[in-house]
Amino acid sequence: MSKVNLIIDGIKIVAETSNTILEAALENNIYIPNLCHHQDLDPVGVCRMCMVEIEGKPGQIIACKTYVEDGMRVKTESEDISLIRRVSLELIHANHTQDCSNCFQNNQCELQKVTAFVGIDEDRFRRIRKTRPFIEIDTSNPFFNLDHNKCILCGICVRTCDEVQGVNALDYGKRGFETLISTFANRPIIESECESCGECVTRCPVGALYPKNNQVPSREVKTICSYCGVGCNIFLGVRGDIIVSSRGDRDSIVNKGRLCVKGRFGYDFINHPDRLKVPLIKKNGEFVEATWDEALDLIAEKFSARKNEKFASFSSARITNEENYAVQKFARAVMGTNNIDHCARLCHAPTVSGLAQTFGSGAMTNSIDEFANARTIFSIGSNTTAAHPIIALHIKKAKRNGAKIIVANPKEIDLCKHADLFIQHYPGTDVALLLGMIRVIVDEKLVDNKFIEERCENYDEFMNSLEDFSLENVEKITGVSKEKIAEAARKYATNTPSSIVYAMGITQHSHGTDNVIAISNLALLTGNIGKESSGVNPLRGQNNVQGACDMGALPNVFPGYQKVNDRAVIDKFEKAWGVKLNDTIGITHTEIITAIEHGSIKALYQVGENPVLSEADANHVKKALQKLDFFVVQDIFMTETAQYADVVLPAASFAEKDGTFTNTERRVQRVRKVIEPIGESKPDWWITSEIAKRMGAKGFDYTSAEEIAKEASALVPAYAGITYDRIEKEGLQWPCPTKDHPGTKFLHKERFATPSGKAKFVPLTYKISAELPDSEYPLLLTTDRSLYHYHTSTMTRKVKGLRVLNEEELLKINPADAKAFGIDDGEIVKVLSRRGEVTVKTQITDICQKGVVSMTFHFFETPTNELTNCAVDPIAKIPETKVCAIRIEKIEK
Repeated sequence: MSKVNLIIDGIKIVAETSNTILEAALENNIYIPNLCHHQDLDPVGVCRMCMVEIEGKPGQIIACKTYVEDGMRVKTESEDISLIRRVSLELIHANHTQDCSNCFQNNQCELQKVTAFVGIDEDRFRRIRKTRPFIEIDTSNPFFNLDHNKCILCGICVRTCDEVQGVNALDYGKRGFETLISTFANRPIIESECESCGECVTRCPVGALYPKNNQVPSREVKTICSYCGVGCNIFLGVRGDIIVSSRGDRDSIVNKGRLCVKGRFGYDFINHPDRLKVPLIKKNGEFVEATWDEALDLIAEKFSARKNEKFASFSSARITNEENYAVQKFARAVMGTNNIDHCARLCHAPTVSGLAQTFGSGAMTNSIDEFANARTIFSIGSNTTAAHPIIALHIKKAKRNGAKIIVANPKEIDLCKHADLFIQHYPGTDVALLLGMIRVIVDEKLVDNKFIEERCENYDEFMNSLEDFSLENVEKITGVSKEKIAEAARKYATNTPSSIVYAMGITQHSHGTDNVIAISNLALLTGNIGKESSGVNPLRGQNNVQGACDMGALPNVFPGYQKVNDRAVIDKFEKAWGVKLNDTIGITHTEIITAIEHGSIKALYQVGENPVLSEADANHVKKALQKLDFFVVQDIFMTETAQYADVVLPAASFAEKDGTFTNTERRVQRVRKVIEPIGESKPDWWITSEIAKRMGAKGFDYTSAEEIAKEASALVPAYAGITYDRIEKEGLQWPCPTKDHPGTKFLHKERFATPSGKAKFVPLTYKISAELPDSEYPLLLTTDRSLYHYHTSTMTRKVKGLRVLNEEELLKINPADAKAFGIDDGEIVKVLSRRGEVTVKTQITDICQKGVVSMTFHFFETPTNELTNCAVDPIAKIPETKVCAIRIEKIEK
């Protein structure tokens, strides 16, 4: 970036040519009053406070819209400038509530600051006629209010909603003296397109937009949001021992200060009265409170009698890396089994199995911050704005920067509003769609031959497999016109660098591994891998699902993806842990449930999961859990699954312990203790270690999470260079093999993680989903997520405001299907599959294509996964929750 020299008020400064005069002044501690400026937004110059004079130019100019030039001489003060500022300020004050002491922004208000600097002529101000009557405060949103009487019409909220969020819920309404900030048709905010992210609230320079809970914290602690896999950096504010606020860290490369509605307002679950506070033991069918000694001794006794293949454990993507390490070590070193798994099996297992075949490593290849500079972003099977809202902001920024956005999804998701091309294919036909695109790229000679020749293998065999994927055939399979498929292929292949984003719309299929491989083949064919702003980018669903995999909470690998049946690896871990280890690959999450039902697994240790709601064919899970000899659940709430347990242990939440999470881009980040654990709850690593020690195990005498982290990094090469000291301010991305390594921004720059160092093309055939609609069950159900809830809503439904924004399950159905089945909007109907039935309210909407209906799985009153199909991918063993056949029945009144 080139620089220029200029003089402001006689002070020589150096500034970048991209700076405005206002930015250059503020960066050099020269205050120019302003009310409509914000560093995140394009300048508009509506407040007229930043007027300055430039030598050699007539009159006054707006500093926030004028860029610096070499040799420029600027004056920020003169009689004319002062008069303009004072008159403008007095007109603002004329319609502004003057009761500053009761305002949320008191002492932080930009209007106060500007007023103190500019001053007001009291005599003239008293003569100014107030032009606007009192306007009722909009209190409809559960998290914040809008007080027009304090609004200065700076437009920062309007621009934030447009430029940052891309939602456009706010705009200027009416005109003249009646101008105000308005939603469409000036409806209450809760009835608008507003997503309740609070970004406008954080930027409002006055008290016009302010949070309902406006307690000022006495202290703040930096930590990591515990919802999705983005890994937003936040500051939790505390009063006493109560969390009262959450704000984004502007210095974080991950979220740059931005948060979604859950990250900003969804913290009430931490101090919720329903938190588990003491151990509970089930006696005569009822839970009774117990001491930690009583509970831990009972567990040690029962587990000791059910070791090896009689035992299994579910670890958790919710807990820290250190805790996942402890749980898998307990299963292997104490219980003698590799029957350890977690919810990655239900979401991104095909990512690991698929990318491992093609690239040699099953992780997101590039960084979140790179999306903004991509020239094409291809989102397939990802409802990004709902499930990963901050990543969606990066994609929207890319669009503003000129990128082409392609969306492929069975539903018309919110991101389609920003798409250049929307492909609405039939659920389960992703392989056909992707190979159709590949066929176009090959036929039109858009392949990157140099990349393929130098960095890939098995290309000829892959080419021979494309014969069945003519555009005519693919059009029949997917329901998408061949013209659209060809257009998508050309955009992706020619407007590079191109980045692929996907999530569970790709993975949760009986052919999920094939779906992931197809994506890999597409990226390899065009050379969109191993360079910045490109790649294959699976978006992890939970806060630490990447870390749980990294730490070995999987049945076939030790920490660091080191195989449990590799003799050299076994020797390494046996030496480190001082025990003999089982070299038999364990069974997966879905297989564990089946084994319990068949009676081979007698004891289950579950940490932070809720399979009664999250597992496909949930009735099958309920039946299985009732057959266990002994079941321990470790969680922060009494979940639907915990009801089946023999012992329930109260765990500390993320805000009550130290550790690390690894986000979706492989970034290891510090989680910090903010408050003391609620009641008698304990960190998960402490609980697991206590059980192990009471069973006579060695190697669990940990005194801190950091101690566990050091042990893990010594065994996991990709984490070897990551220490708490190094990630104190900003996380590091693995692989980070040494203490002086900077971390890896994107993977496969020079070689792939395969034995040959080359990526592998893998031939594919199209396979239909395990269960498709027929005359008995004529509709296809696919599952989705809501912006306002998270997973099984164990946390989010403890937050009143989130319940207000999304209070119940809805069956989304196309108008043509609703008409065919005689269903009205809002009607309560019965939905049935071959596995179960639920009742649900309908929502007639065009976002679903004809023949396809959609539900989330957030509501225990409507347990959607009692309907879904547990047919699994033969490699990844993930159930097919994205496709099942259902029918709808009207309820007799």
